[in-house]
Amino acid sequence: MDALLEVSPETLRRNVTSVLEQLAKNRFEDLPPARLIAVTKTVGPEVINALKPLHVLDIGENRAQVALPKLTKIAPEFRLHWIGRLQTNKVKGIIDHVCMLHTLDRDALAQEVQRRAAERGLTLPCLVQVNIAREPQKGGMPPEEVLPFLRRMRDFSAIRVQGLMSIMPADATPEELDGLFGGMRRLFERIREEAVDGVEMRELSMGMSHDYTIAARNGATMVRVGTALYQ
Repeated sequence: MDALLEVSPETLRRNVTSVLEQLAKNRFEDLPPARLIAVTKTVGPEVINALKPLHVLDIGENRAQVALPKLTKIAPEFRLHWIGRLQTNKVKGIIDHVCMLHTLDRDALAQEVQRRAAERGLTLPCLVQVNIAREPQKGGMPPEEVLPFLRRMRDFSAIRVQGLMSIMPADATPEELDGLFGGMRRLFERIREEAVDGVEMRELSMGMSHDYTIAARNGATMVRVGTALYQ
């Protein structure tokens, strides 16, 4: 496992303040600013706990072996979002700890989440991951498969789909990102208009450290920011 970053409280406070100010400046239409999900996979419990007085309680992790040992060492108010591709054999280990799964992207995963959540009497909020740029190396489904998938979700009583998520190409230009984020917002609104039974389009999770302002301007309700908070 890579060594976890050490970040001074002053650096963290400065960077969190800067990100929140940028989100306030880059609102979509008349919506509230996008919510900050602090990606904490590279930092330890001490840094995570330092987010609490800054009023950042939503954290994102993507590896069970890194995330789970931290949970006993951080304040109970933190809400853990699962933001990485999830193997079906890892569902059992995280199902009791996550407030939302951002990366629901295939039937096999939905079946395992349904099984494990139902065993525990849980209903897990989930976002469907969309591969809007059609990158073969990334998870997520192509846009045309999202609506049929959502219609199948009505049979999954332990899953509550609450929106969409996407990860953009790392090498995309600002103009390309603008188009891709805009495409995600249009897909989000189109699906919301369909009013699929059992599906809510409340959250649109998109944008990372290098592109979160573009995502926010295009209607992200959540941005997943790590590096920009710690450097």
